Amino acid sequence: MASVAAVLLLLLVVAQRSLAQQQQPEDAGGCNGILVTYTLDGRDKIRPFVPNDDRDSQPYAFRANATVRNSGTHPLRSWVLLLTFVHGEILVSVDGAVLTSGADLPYNTSTANGTATSLTGYPQTDLLTPIATAGDLAKIQATVGIVGTVFAGPEPFEPLPSAVSLADPSYACPPATNNSRSLTTCCVSAGSNNNNATDDEQARRRVVAGDQLVITYDVMQAYESTYLALVTLDNGAPLARLDGWQLSWEWQRREFIRSMRGAYPLEVGAGGCIYGPQGHFYQGVDFSKVLNCERTPVVLDLPPSRANDPDLGHIPHCCRNGTILPRSMDPAQSRSAFQMEVYKMPPDLNRSTLHPPASFKVRGSSPLNPDYACGQPVPVTPSEYPDPSGLASTTLAVASWQAVCNITTPPKKPPSCCVSFSAFYNESVVPCRTCACGCPQQTALSAASCSTTAPAMLLPPYALLMPSERRSKEAVSWADQKGLGDVPNPMPCADSCGVSINWHVATDFDGGWSARMTLFNWGHDDVQDWFAAVVMDDQAYAGFPQAYSFNATALGNSTIFVKGREGFDFLLRETNISGVDYPVPGKQQSVLSFTKKTTSIDVVKGDGFPAKVFFNGDECAMPLRIPSHGTRTTIVPLLLFCFAASALLFLL
Repeated sequence: MASVAAVLLLLLVVAQRSLAQQQQPEDAGGCNGILVTYTLDGRDKIRPFVPNDDRDSQPYAFRANATVRNSGTHPLRSWVLLLTFVHGEILVSVDGAVLTSGADLPYNTSTANGTATSLTGYPQTDLLTPIATAGDLAKIQATVGIVGTVFAGPEPFEPLPSAVSLADPSYACPPATNNSRSLTTCCVSAGSNNNNATDDEQARRRVVAGDQLVITYDVMQAYESTYLALVTLDNGAPLARLDGWQLSWEWQRREFIRSMRGAYPLEVGAGGCIYGPQGHFYQGVDFSKVLNCERTPVVLDLPPSRANDPDLGHIPHCCRNGTILPRSMDPAQSRSAFQMEVYKMPPDLNRSTLHPPASFKVRGSSPLNPDYACGQPVPVTPSEYPDPSGLASTTLAVASWQAVCNITTPPKKPPSCCVSFSAFYNESVVPCRTCACGCPQQTALSAASCSTTAPAMLLPPYALLMPSERRSKEAVSWADQKGLGDVPNPMPCADSCGVSINWHVATDFDGGWSARMTLFNWGHDDVQDWFAAVVMDDQAYAGFPQAYSFNATALGNSTIFVKGREGFDFLLRETNISGVDYPVPGKQQSVLSFTKKTTSIDVVKGDGFPAKVFFNGDECAMPLRIPSHGTRTTIVPLLLFCFAASALLFLL
């Protein structure tokens, strides 16, 4: 019996040593920084099977794991692993991390065009030091399990990434060492390492600035199986806005939404829970009252009528139909928030086991809204809130995370607005340029209907109030009256913009000058809480004191921020009115005055025209020229334009 016991004890020791060797990478002893490894566990041939002469197109299922281990003296916060796949790998499932871009699985790594695929640690976002944890692998090492598909040849070919590294600029990662079926590198401090900062500094909150939208996920109350979360969206972009925002994310641990205040799911239903593991575990829960069980829910803001609803409202910064304005326009409306009750699933049934969702995505419903790309949430210091009872104290969230969303510009997205120029010294208007907001789709029957390359024709001022079809006829007539040259055949295509802005240099005198800014809405929807930004020449900007019918503020960087005064912040849509046989646009207009006391500016030579104009955050297409100043002509046509505009405004 004693010998049997000794044999069993020996086997137990061998098993423990084997397990320890599996848990620790081979080169752990030689790395005093961040040890990063990638190991190909195996691959299996899968269908469809291809002929032997096309073996490189044979699909294989592969299994791999990557490890990130902190062997240094400073914690690694919000770690991000970079894997440069070069064999067109398709990632089917990832465990222990999520795609930093928030892209959906399966993910084709060939879309990265040779750049690294970025994986953010989840749910273990931080790796502590061996010193602070007595070498506890569960706290200093994270393992990422990867399952995917690769098209490759037969054995012994082993498809490995060309590089493994960290995204943290504080570390330098040398080229990885290839050990048969694995890659290993040791990332060390790069000199600019800020890891000497305290834990609180490392987990500092993001400053809402630049072209960013920051999503804060605060757990306000935590229980064994549920928690109460407050989700806040803060707009830090100086000129961008969101209308009718839609926010989505991906639950990673089978959570579901029991109730919400301040927002509502796009789809309401508990079918996914009833027939899933949630229904099996929570047999005593009334799922008829559960709002949403989707893994990727989509959430909408509530209308203002629900702001004081006792069941759905009473959340600060909620219920504005999804409108988030820039801070430069209204700080109070640059934030949106909602609250939700979340149910957890095993093994997270503990008040201290809290994980945020991943892969946030946000978009607006208006074509004027920018596109955003969101990073993964990272833990930050708990949010602070004023005491709800009014006492001079602060309430802290139980835990907080933040995800930063940056504005992205699709390379082929056309503008949605355009600008025309006019001046008191020229009776013609330089219109929006041809196809400023996109060209019409040309077919075989309509290929010659308009020219997409011919420059836009000069216009009489009153034609600015006419739709594009009528405007073209007036341009032909104006060219004939003023001897402006041959009319192109075919005629230039229209600008196709929903909003156009006319900048008219109105006066020029010894002490200053003025411009008139007119907004036209040719769309089918009213534009509420509109704003614009005008980027001027430095000399012209320095002389700006005020606007009259608009609220205008000098923001810096030669930019003037413009919005409607109270009662004039609603830009009406295109409509039909009596007295004219064509639809007219909604219109807002104001004069902006400038001084010359501290500037040397030549208005007649063109210094009074803006370099850029933005409307609701979207950069407008600018004219390719300015009005000629060769001869000063009568201002009667401009007076007629003002008279016509006033008459139409009266009729509206």
